[in-house]
Amino acid sequence: MSTYPPPQLSIDPSLATTGLELPGYRIVRNYGVVRGIVVRSRNLFGTIGAGLQTLIGGDITLFTELCEKTRQDSFAMMLLHASQLGANAVIAVRYDANELMQGVTEVLAYGTAVYVEKL
Repeated sequence: MSTYPPPQLSIDPSLATTGLELPGYRIVRNYGVVRGIVVRSRNLFGTIGAGLQTLIGGDITLFTELCEKTRQDSFAMMLLHASQLGANAVIAVRYDANELMQGVTEVLAYGTAVYVEKL
């Protein structure tokens, strides 16, 4: 569960890509690297519930949902950062995750903020 409201998507997600270009668009300005960082910890109840799910096997949905929400929030924060610089797209999008301490994970979404024009 989030302790803050995640940012609203400020750039159309279809204009964020892992590629180095956007088909049908021309990059006219590069604003540099942008990022969205979220640090999350598992709560006690989620950890117990996930532990019980491991006994049964299969998808550990509690952790899947936590990971997905964290990635969505870091992605939205990256798009917000890009729009604050004046960008309308992000290219070369990547994710990274690091465990800061047991049960505490940082998820980073990053890419290059650009301004594009339709061809």
